[in-house]
Amino acid sequence: MRRPATTLLAAASMLAAGIVASAAGDKTAAECSNSEILARIQSKFRHQVTHVPHLPDVDIVEFRKIHQHRYIPFGETQPIARRYCGATAHMSDGRRRAVWYLIEDHMGFAGVGDGVEFCVSGFDRWFVYNGHCRVVR
Repeated sequence: MRRPATTLLAAASMLAAGIVASAAGDKTAAECSNSEILARIQSKFRHQVTHVPHLPDVDIVEFRKIHQHRYIPFGETQPIARRYCGATAHMSDGRRRAVWYLIEDHMGFAGVGDGVEFCVSGFDRWFVYNGHCRVVR
């Protein structure tokens, strides 16, 4: 008698997981161009150029050509949904640089909000993201 109930419960949880995954997939395209995420990248970049020696004193003025190039949805083997995004950053010195960023769902401070890691081409002085921002691509 318990076996059908267990099977029904497992089927319901798989259906719910599918609904959650499809709902997460619907918001992925817009998430890369989320103004809050982009503002956080600008702010963190400002902190980086201020505190890392020998980096030019520039700011990111604007983002263009924002795109998502990979999405790994939440799943049984992948507990964190990840979006890999890219854009062209227009800098305050007039140059354009590639910027790559990773958005991880619910990985902000203490699990509140989304976590963001980014790399601006030519500004990863200590190779934190490997050569040419490979880790966040």
